[in-house]
Amino acid sequence: MADPASTPLGKMLLEEITPVVMVLCTPYVEESCLKNGLSLIQLLSPFCDFTNIDVPVRTASDQPYRLRKFKLRLFYSSDIRQPNLEVAKERLKKVITHVGEKNFLESSDPSQVNNLLSRPESEMLPSWFQFFNKELVRTLSFSDHEAFDHPVACLLVVSSKDDEPVNRFVDLFNTNKLPSLLNDGAMDPKIMKHYLLLHDNQDGPFNKATKLLADMRNAFGQNDCQIICFNSSQDGKIHHQDNPWAPFKSDALPTENLGGFLNLDDLNEIKDFMQELSSKHIIPYMEQKIRVLNQQVSATRKGFRNQIKNLWWRKGKEDTIDTPNGPVYTFNSIESQIRILGDYAFMLGDYELALSNYRLISTDYKLDKAWKRYAGVQEMMGLTYFLLDQSRKDAEYCMENAFNTYLKLGSAGRRNTTRCGLWWAEMLKTRDQLKEAATVYFRICGEDTLHSAVMLEQASFCYLLSKPPMLHKYGFHLVLSGDHYKKCDQIKHAIRTYRSAIPVYKGTTWSLIKDHVHFHIGQWYALLGMYDVAVTHMLEVLASTHQSKTTQELFLRDFLQIVQKTGKTFEVLKLQLPVINISSLKVIFEDQRTNASAAAARVKESLWRSLEEDIIPSSTARSNWLELQSKIMPRKYKESNICVAGEALKVDIEFKNPLQIPISVSSVSLMCELCANPEEDANSSNNEVQNNEDRTSTSSGDINSCLILSEVDFSLEGGETTVVQLTVTPRIEGILKIVGVKWKLSSAVVGLCNFEFNPVNRVVRGRRKQHSPSSDLKFLVIKSLPRLQGFIHSLPEKTYAGDLWPLVLELSNQSKSPVKNLKMKISNPRFLYAGNQKELNADFPACLKKKMNVEKSGRHANVNKTLQNLYHFPEDISVQEETSLSWPLWFHAAVPGNIPLYITIYYEMEGVSSIMKYRTLRMHYNLQVLPSLDVSFQLSTRPSRSQEFLLRMDVVNKTSSECFQVHQLSSVGQQWEISLLQPVDSILPSQSLFAGQSLSCFFMLKDRRRSSTSEDSIPSLSHIQSDVRLGPQDNSEAFFDVSSSPLADFHDCERSSRGMSSQGCEYKVDFVFITQLLKGNSDSSSNTPLVFSHHACDCSPSSMSPISWLVDGPRTIQHNFSAPPCEVNLKMTITNSSDAIASVHINTFDSPSSNNQLINDATTSQPPEHQSGWSEIPIVNDTKIITTEALTTRVPKSLSLESVPQFIWSGTSSTKLVLQPRSTAEIPLQICVFTPGIYDLSNYILNWNLTPVNDGENQGEANKSSGVCQGYPYYLSVLESNFKD
Repeated sequence: MADPASTPLGKMLLEEITPVVMVLCTPYVEESCLKNGLSLIQLLSPFCDFTNIDVPVRTASDQPYRLRKFKLRLFYSSDIRQPNLEVAKERLKKVITHVGEKNFLESSDPSQVNNLLSRPESEMLPSWFQFFNKELVRTLSFSDHEAFDHPVACLLVVSSKDDEPVNRFVDLFNTNKLPSLLNDGAMDPKIMKHYLLLHDNQDGPFNKATKLLADMRNAFGQNDCQIICFNSSQDGKIHHQDNPWAPFKSDALPTENLGGFLNLDDLNEIKDFMQELSSKHIIPYMEQKIRVLNQQVSATRKGFRNQIKNLWWRKGKEDTIDTPNGPVYTFNSIESQIRILGDYAFMLGDYELALSNYRLISTDYKLDKAWKRYAGVQEMMGLTYFLLDQSRKDAEYCMENAFNTYLKLGSAGRRNTTRCGLWWAEMLKTRDQLKEAATVYFRICGEDTLHSAVMLEQASFCYLLSKPPMLHKYGFHLVLSGDHYKKCDQIKHAIRTYRSAIPVYKGTTWSLIKDHVHFHIGQWYALLGMYDVAVTHMLEVLASTHQSKTTQELFLRDFLQIVQKTGKTFEVLKLQLPVINISSLKVIFEDQRTNASAAAARVKESLWRSLEEDIIPSSTARSNWLELQSKIMPRKYKESNICVAGEALKVDIEFKNPLQIPISVSSVSLMCELCANPEEDANSSNNEVQNNEDRTSTSSGDINSCLILSEVDFSLEGGETTVVQLTVTPRIEGILKIVGVKWKLSSAVVGLCNFEFNPVNRVVRGRRKQHSPSSDLKFLVIKSLPRLQGFIHSLPEKTYAGDLWPLVLELSNQSKSPVKNLKMKISNPRFLYAGNQKELNADFPACLKKKMNVEKSGRHANVNKTLQNLYHFPEDISVQEETSLSWPLWFHAAVPGNIPLYITIYYEMEGVSSIMKYRTLRMHYNLQVLPSLDVSFQLSTRPSRSQEFLLRMDVVNKTSSECFQVHQLSSVGQQWEISLLQPVDSILPSQSLFAGQSLSCFFMLKDRRRSSTSEDSIPSLSHIQSDVRLGPQDNSEAFFDVSSSPLADFHDCERSSRGMSSQGCEYKVDFVFITQLLKGNSDSSSNTPLVFSHHACDCSPSSMSPISWLVDGPRTIQHNFSAPPCEVNLKMTITNSSDAIASVHINTFDSPSSNNQLINDATTSQPPEHQSGWSEIPIVNDTKIITTEALTTRVPKSLSLESVPQFIWSGTSSTKLVLQPRSTAEIPLQICVFTPGIYDLSNYILNWNLTPVNDGENQGEANKSSGVCQGYPYYLSVLESNFKD
């Protein structure tokens, strides 16, 4: 450790524990001194501190040492008394108040913690701490139990103007005028006296003073009398640049000239006098006193005999009552003499002698239970150990022992506890034990709130300076200190400490204490009338989401009250209430792309681009509008977006209330800048935008301005989030920049938020270019262009699946220029399809039905459709200026679910703009399609008729309340003839399908194109019945025409959506099931039936077996069995309905047992799904829906076992053949019957294997590449003939 005397504590001890000189003077002396603006003590004090006195000193030992530093403390006799406690407190309060005023005026924004730690310690610590600590220590001056404040000498000063100066010296030291401590016996009144004659050169010549000095020396001795002549200046205008009296006259005015009559000779004379007084009088006197006292102490207390005697004499005192002050000791008691000896030795720097006497007296005071004196001695022992730089442990032990002893004394030792703690803390700080020093400062805090505030602040700096810094405790103790300052009405000190704590909690998660700091700083600034700064701090706690609802209400209420007191409207950048989600910012503007509704604007741009790929002219692919724009626009605006004058730009911004309490937000609008001349600098700062607000922003509804801004008012409940759409409409050409948004909170404060984003990457001409965020909010405003507005009438938001309804698209042009070359593209043509203009006023649903007595000429195709979802309006169709165009659309709810519809309408403009040649209108609708009817079809072949199929239709009403009237079932195409197997009246007598009800119908389906094996005649295609009426059979109402638009168009869309070709397959059939629902139309008062169509595609029996066969021959024969055996010829026709090559193997057998064995072997080697063929269909009720697997699974029929067969197959027992795709072959068969009877000719099996022609085709047959089929029953009746051939 460095020299203890050079440490802060060492310097304090050398200043405060020094010899005291009592000063007695006459009024004339003070009068002469006051000419210089100083009292006598103030005049002499600057010359009482000797930093290089170099005086040899010999105390108790024979070895002298040299005293380098020495100081005297001068006090008037009236001031030598214990200070009044209340007066001392008031003085300290004034000191703190003065410092607070000074620091508050000089205060600046608090530094960051890192910057604060980088400063030297001397700059970090407030300089007034040491001054306050000294003043606090001085409140304990002149204690009766300590000798270092007892006067060592008395300086008697008389003026040469006084009458009879010698007598005046005698009168000054009158016991009646001496301090009470000297008269009461606490201090030794027999002290050294020194006489000074003070001559004012302004009063007369020096001769009189010389004669008076001679009289003094005759009366009081030659060496104890001296004279000082001063005030040598005649005009009193001497100015001392280095004013030595400034530290000793705190109440001096800045303009006051101290020492104006003192010239340099006067100062040197005073300085020499004080040095001579110290070195030749006081120090020798103290040396002599120490030697005398040391001899007395040695004679009475030192040595083994004296120690035993002292202990024996004090043994009886252990039973005395324990009082706070203990026994009373006079100045001439041995205990007081030892204490004086120790203090004198300490003041002269003989610390070893001082320590030995402190040790000696410490035991006496402890035995006498004089606890205050004991603690004082322990305190001095600790300081002596420190200055000796010896045992740190002993020094800290003594200081802690003294501190705890003072604490035990209660209020009587409170001030002593404070002084001891201050010295102890400084000792620990010198040894870098800062954490322990902070603990001591905290222990000093007591009942005096103001003193506690200062101690807590000093403790906070100890935590800051510790290694490593303890920032949390530093901030916490600052807050505690500020709270104590506020209790003492030291608001400026409270603000200073709280502001110093702000950097500690900035950027941390300690939200509660951070809110506490800002909230109270705001309140305290408001108490001082500094409302602007108060508002700044209150803004920090407005969005405190972690606080309770009550606290949030308190914060907001106090904030609004402070704002109201200011009497003006505050504009706050980045106001945190409400919270603006910048990432949710969405700018909706229209260049060549326009939106029919807000819903269309919210759709992703990538979806619109994919939809518009086929609708935008191919010429723009090589030179798109962006490249064209870059050629026309100035270079610095190439990154700008394009908007049209007179068309609003919409900005969606999300506002969120982070609090639990409701808030009111009003006058929400955008902040924009519009430069009418594109050559002006558009990169002006936000400040320029705000300063030029009269040019760039306008009130809503001001049609004469260059900008029209919308304003929105709303309120937010606790935690509520809302999206607000703001608009800005430029009315002239130029460069428009959206800068930010502003609003009013509770009509009191204006919030401003500038739009700041992270840089965005944009692809420009094949390379990635980075540009500033502001360019995304910068627009080139071009002149007004035509803009179509579109709306679809009667489009339902909610409907049932299958609903078919006519709609009207209305396009309106409100501009002064026409548009032409219209095209429309629809995202989902299954739901929406463009009609023909002649269908606009057609009668619905009559327009959907077949025309009577009109020959069919095939499908009605719409020639304007190049693609199913792309429609070209006729070339002669245009939308003229200020007119509208209506066009028919057809709507079909294809499938249930939430269905989005996207529609783009392309149109061109001529001679309007060189930048935009065309525009697109985007429309978006969301539909909710509810389930209505669940329709399924099952198709099975007839074994006896290869071109006939059994069709089963199952219908279930999935609605909860609707009732559907079944109307018709139609097959698509003219090759299929359909008919009912049983009347509908027997299945559904009411002709209506109620909610939850199911229906199963069976139909016969015939393929009239292939009838080579059919027994029926072939009718003409125009007379094939492809529709079946499911309603009343006597109803003459026409069928719905499924071969004409729109039903045919929607059916093609259904096939396309399932990846099927529009032509269909030769052996597959499509169905359209049509029902009606009686419900009042929303657009009409009459009850118009709603039409529902359900489409089924590619229904085929391929799900059973691709191989079918038919055995044909006689059913009944007669034969005379007495003649040769009966031979019967049969024919088997085999059909391959697949698109693969079929290998067929037919095995016949005579024995039933071998039949069963062969069947079992064949079936066990094949998986269940490959066991297909004709089987009996089980009877099902109306509510059961059977599956294909149920129809195709066959249980082998049990055969009777007979020992001798009744007939045999006389032809080939095994036949193999190969069938090409979609082909038929015939095989002759023959049996020989031995006896009359009825025979089942099903004892054969048919094995087949499929080989695909191409690997990429016939995926349906790939799942059934082989199979084994049991012969189906064919009954032959053989009768006995009664005649012979």
